[in-house]
Amino acid sequence: MKLDRAKLDAYFEAHQEEMVRDICRLVKIPSQRGEAKPGAPFGEGPLNALKEAIEIAEEIGLKVTNYDNYVCAADLSDAPTELDILAHLDVVPVSDSWQVTKPFEPLVKDGRIYGRGTADDKGPAVAALYAVKALKDLGVPLSKNVRLILGTDEECGSGDLDYYYTKEKEAPMSFSPDADFPLINLEKGGLRGEFSAKWEESKALPRIVSMDCGTKLNVVPDKANAVIEGMEKTELLALCEKASAETGVSYAVSETNGMLRIDAKGDGAHAASPQAGNNALTGLLALLVSLPMAESEGFKRLRAVYEAFPHGDWLGKAAGVAMKDELSGETTLSFTIFHYNLTGLEGQFDCRASILANDENLRDVIRDHLAAKGIELAPCSVYAPHHVPAESPLVKTLLSCYEEYTGEKGYCVSIGGGTYVHRLENGVAFGCANPNVDNRMHGDDEFAEIGQLVLSAKIFAEAIARICG
Repeated sequence: MKLDRAKLDAYFEAHQEEMVRDICRLVKIPSQRGEAKPGAPFGEGPLNALKEAIEIAEEIGLKVTNYDNYVCAADLSDAPTELDILAHLDVVPVSDSWQVTKPFEPLVKDGRIYGRGTADDKGPAVAALYAVKALKDLGVPLSKNVRLILGTDEECGSGDLDYYYTKEKEAPMSFSPDADFPLINLEKGGLRGEFSAKWEESKALPRIVSMDCGTKLNVVPDKANAVIEGMEKTELLALCEKASAETGVSYAVSETNGMLRIDAKGDGAHAASPQAGNNALTGLLALLVSLPMAESEGFKRLRAVYEAFPHGDWLGKAAGVAMKDELSGETTLSFTIFHYNLTGLEGQFDCRASILANDENLRDVIRDHLAAKGIELAPCSVYAPHHVPAESPLVKTLLSCYEEYTGEKGYCVSIGGGTYVHRLENGVAFGCANPNVDNRMHGDDEFAEIGQLVLSAKIFAEAIARICG
C-alpha cells in the first residue's frame, strides 16, 4: 500500500510543532543510566523518561504495555505484528562544556532542536511515534500491526532488550531509527580481549614506574600518563619532542617526588572508528619504548605489548589479524585500556571484525602472538556479525521508501558499531540522521534537524504502510 503523499505532507505541516513539543518533553529528562533500584532497573532517569514516553504514546491513542520498566511497547492495533520499530530513551553522560544551551534544556533554534538525546535517540523515537500517529489519524487501513518498542539501556549494553525478548518474540521485520540514512544492513562482529602479565620487580634504573590509560573499552583514549624514575628531565624532553613529531601526540613532563610524570594528549574517537582519533595510549607507549630504560622483565613485556599494538596500526597488521571483505570492509583493532606497574600489566582491546573473522583466525592469532612474549590473553570468543542481505524484502522496501521521499539513491552501509537490531534475525538500522550533517551525537551541543525528523517520520509512515498494509 502506498500513501497519499499530499495528505501526509499536509498532516505533518499541521502537526510539526506538536511533534517538536513532545521531543522536548523527553529531552528535558536526564536519562543517563543510574544505580538500579526496585522498579528502576537502570536508575531513576531512564525510568522517568519511560514514564513520559508511555504518556505520549497513550495520548496518541496507542495501546501501551510496560515490561517491568525495562521497555514499553506501543501497538497500533490488535492484529498480528509484522514490524517492530526499536528506539531508546536513555542517553550518554554530558559535560559542562555545552555552549548553545544546557544538555537538558531543549532549545529550538535555526531549524534545529538542541539538547542531549535530540539525535540519539529521543528525536527519532518521537518521529517514529508520529509516523504511527499519522497512519492512525489519517485512517490508513492496515491488515497487520506495527509495534514501537522504546528501551532504556541501549547505551550501556541493551539489557533492556535482553529482558524484553524473554517475554516476546521478534517481529518478522524490524528496524531501528538510531543511525544514519540510507540503511545499515551489516554490523561487524568482533572480539573484546583482556590480557595480563606478571613478573618480579627490578630495582635497576632508569625504569618505568607506572602507566595508566583508558576508562571505557569502546573509546579510543585521548589522555594517558606514565611515571619515570632515574632519568634526566632535559633528556626526556628531547625524546618527547622527537616522539611527538612521529606520532602527533603531545607530551607534557612534570617533576613529582623526584620522579618524572609524562602526560600524553591525543584525540579521542569511538572504538568502531579508531582512524578518526589519535590514540594517546599507543602514542605514549611509542615514547616509552624509545627511552633508554634499564633492561628488565617489565620493560621487555612493555615492548612486547607495543610490538603487538603499535601506534597508528588500527588494522591489526602487527598482531597478524588484518583482514577485509567486500561486504563488511576492514577489521579494526583499538587498544583502549592499559595499566602498568613495577610487577605487572593489564590491557584491553576492542576489535570490530570483518565477517571473515572467527576464533581461529582472530582470537587464536592474537593469543599466540602475545603468549610468545609472556603475555596471557584471558578466555574470550569472537562475537558474530549481523547481516541482512541487500536483496531481502525488508531492505528493498525501506530503500524504496527512502528514495521516493528524498529523491536520492538508496544503498546499504556496513558499520563497526552495533545497534538494537544486532541480535535480531531480520533487523536493520534505518535513519534518522543525514550522514552529511554532524549532529554532534554523544558530544556537546547535540542537535537534530527538525526538517530531517519530519522527513524521517514521513518515510517511516510510508514504510509501515507498505509492510503492514
